[in-house]
Amino acid sequence: MDRANLVLTTWSYGAVGFAYSAFALRLLQLGYGHSRREWSEVAVLAAVSWSALWGWFGLALLLTGSPAFLLLSTLADLLRYACWYAFFLILLQPSRASGAAIGTAWMVPLAAVVVGFGLLALAFAAMRINALGDASKLILLSSMVSSVLAMILLEQIFRNVAEEARWNIKPLCLGLAGAFLFDLYLFSEATLFNRLDADALSIRGAVHTLVVPLLLLSTTRRSDWIASIRLSPKAAFHSATLLMAGIYLLFISSVGYYVRYFGGEWGRALQLALIFTALVLLLVLVLSGSVRARLRVFLGKHFFRYRFDYREEWLKFTRTLAAKDSPQEMGQQVIRGLADMLESPAGGLWMRVKGEAAFSQTARWNLAQTLEKEDINSPLCQFLTSSGWVVNLEEYRSYSRRYGALKLPRWLQDLAQAWLVVPLMVGPELIGFVVLASARTRVDVNWEVIDLLKTAGQQAASFLAQMQATEALLEVRKFDAFNRMSAFVVHDLKNIVTQLSLMLKNAKRLGDNPEFQQDMLLTVENSLDRMRQLMLQLREGATPPGTAFGVNLGGIIQRIEAQAAGQGRTLEVNLSEPVVTRGHEERLERIIGHVVQNAFDATDPSGRVWVNLDRARGQARIVVGDTGQGMSQDFIRERLFKPFQSTKASGMGIGAYESFQYVKELGGQIEVDSSPNQGTTVKMLLPLFEAQMTSDLHALEAA
Repeated sequence: MDRANLVLTTWSYGAVGFAYSAFALRLLQLGYGHSRREWSEVAVLAAVSWSALWGWFGLALLLTGSPAFLLLSTLADLLRYACWYAFFLILLQPSRASGAAIGTAWMVPLAAVVVGFGLLALAFAAMRINALGDASKLILLSSMVSSVLAMILLEQIFRNVAEEARWNIKPLCLGLAGAFLFDLYLFSEATLFNRLDADALSIRGAVHTLVVPLLLLSTTRRSDWIASIRLSPKAAFHSATLLMAGIYLLFISSVGYYVRYFGGEWGRALQLALIFTALVLLLVLVLSGSVRARLRVFLGKHFFRYRFDYREEWLKFTRTLAAKDSPQEMGQQVIRGLADMLESPAGGLWMRVKGEAAFSQTARWNLAQTLEKEDINSPLCQFLTSSGWVVNLEEYRSYSRRYGALKLPRWLQDLAQAWLVVPLMVGPELIGFVVLASARTRVDVNWEVIDLLKTAGQQAASFLAQMQATEALLEVRKFDAFNRMSAFVVHDLKNIVTQLSLMLKNAKRLGDNPEFQQDMLLTVENSLDRMRQLMLQLREGATPPGTAFGVNLGGIIQRIEAQAAGQGRTLEVNLSEPVVTRGHEERLERIIGHVVQNAFDATDPSGRVWVNLDRARGQARIVVGDTGQGMSQDFIRERLFKPFQSTKASGMGIGAYESFQYVKELGGQIEVDSSPNQGTTVKMLLPLFEAQMTSDLHALEAA
């Protein structure tokens, strides 16, 4: 080591000793170590204290060069790792209150083996024993293994910490992860190339010093930042995967070392080729669904009381179902959700198609398409409906008597991949079933798997049933909108027919009158134009074509007055001033005309019907009154503006409903005041079109 690196290393170890000593004093001030029952606090204090001793021993080694301080520094380094192991394992210990089965039992002996191997290597180095090879190489290998195990346990802590406590422990995890990763890099390189990187070694102390503020931050955020952690099967799977990867890399490193040692001139080339091949193979194994499936099943069988983490499975299954909202995509999501529970790579969904009394394949995932249908009264469907069982086809082939008189259809028996048939039940009704393909690995279909699939199938069935109900509701709404529009059109046609019938009745008496003939042609032309508008409305929707614009209400009322006169009725009109509103002129004329016609129908020829037009409270006000039969308050409140409700024997009850809806659409309102045999007053309030007219007038003046 050159002088520059020596000076840097000296300062680095001095910083470690000072920083961790100050940290240990801070922990003692906070009460750490006072209670022997709080073993997690004792472990943290011990880890920090040994880290401080490691720094001071390293500084003494650099200042004196004594081999004794080298052994003491290495021992302190090993023991601080052992204390961190103890801290992690205490946090990951089983929850005695809940009695939950967790997968940490294998970690305790593993940590003991790692620490024991380190102590053995250190003892061999102190006594100069080379029974297992060079003792210094064993120490380097031990340091590399220690950092790998520390990363595994730290990953467990962060993955399993409660969500509300993650904020408290995050600085600790980040700080220790940085230190352990640096040590992993330093000692893995030393193990591979049989030498320590002098530059990396010189800053090792500085790296461990830099993480002290993060460790201190965790202790100051909350006093109860050390929380009890419960291990989940998912976390055990990730830890086992990480552990296997670490062991695999250690094995490859050892093989690579001996290849280089015995490979002569080709040793380094063979070593690099071996490392590259090993990394590619590791990547292939990690990405292999079959390998992951076998690992999950193994962990579920040997480390947990229950095979599944039900909370995790249910959240994942619910997220899968909620990911899509169309019926076609929802079917595929149901298949994938059920298949993922058992590592199945494919499946198909059979549901009833509207108008058919059979189940057909409506969705599939990695499964061949089939046109085969299953009748709803077939033995399979009857068995699924009556029992609700999940049919295991492997069990059926070997022991069919378990399923009673069930006879599987030929198409299902010929489906090579078929493994499980999961019924989709909504109450007592079977709405479909899912056929899952054989799993990537051997899965024991026991009572736990059956119960999980049955419950998940019920939830999936409720999602599919809701989707079908939504589709049916949308279809009904479309028909409802069409029927409502048709009712409006039929109502208008009735008015046109009434007008033409009256014209033909008068034609017999006034057919030779030239003025009547002219009025008759105008009436026919107007009726033809209105029928064209009705056809256009049927084709394009209920809303009349074109945009709303300013409409002169006085002109509309005058035309209605003329039509009433042509029918032999007198309409009293009072127009105080020009009033303009926004809307469709033809529709406004139809609505006002309908109200006026209702007034005529309810009033004897000797009675009065009148229309007043003026402005009130910044709105256009149209008042239609009569001295006719009137209506009760109960009828006005409960039936007047509802479709298909009318006081007339031949009425359809559409006109008042359409009037109310359109006036409301324009931003206005309708008020009705009526009493039986006292007449009726209908007041319509519409928004004025004054602002636009004023701006247009200013524009014309400016021009």
